[in-house]
Amino acid sequence: MHRALHVTARAGAAIAAGYFLAHACAAFLTLALPFARPDRVVAATLFSFVAWCVAALHAFATGSTWRAWWLPCLLGAAMLGVALAFPDAGMRA
Repeated sequence: MHRALHVTARAGAAIAAGYFLAHACAAFLTLALPFARPDRVVAATLFSFVAWCVAALHAFATGSTWRAWWLPCLLGAAMLGVALAFPDAGMRA
């Protein structure tokens, strides 16, 4: 039962924290990429799927369940914080 709980927690980290990281990555890259606006949105969305896959791999490859949660959440919070701090940067052409 103990092992099943760890696997469930890591799966939750892969799904929930990975989704948060992907969302934050898409928001941040939409502001940061040097393309035209439609191209930035498409590229940011594609890169966000890569970020989600990396977060899922990290969730099962890391040594502790705690690290499987905090690293994607910390990175996501940092990127989302920057995206929310500079909302007008996405309005450029």
